[in-house]
Amino acid sequence: MRFQCLEEAIKRLTKSSKAINFNSVAEEAGVSKATLYNHPDIRERIDFLRNQQEKSFVDSRIKRDENNQNAVIASLKRRIEKLEQRNKKLEEENKQLCAKEKEKLTDYFSQL
Repeated sequence: MRFQCLEEAIKRLTKSSKAINFNSVAEEAGVSKATLYNHPDIRERIDFLRNQQEKSFVDSRIKRDENNQNAVIASLKRRIEKLEQRNKKLEEENKQLCAKEKEKLTDYFSQL
């Protein structure tokens, strides 16, 4: 068996960002899966590359999740800031209305 053919198949799969596993390497190289499994060096290499791809996928997923979380946090912070401003405005309006009502009550009782 030509190991060069397998290396080229793995390089093509890597270059095209396709999954590296026994099925894909066997198909790309035109050999049977049994052939790949029967050669310990090749078997180890495919296992290593497959695990490396899985780890890379998990790492990119974690990074994407962190980015999503950061976006949600930023959005919530902006919302909190707006709500705090609105709350402050409403508290000020409430103070003014209370002062007006107190003034009305004072005027009413002073007329009695």
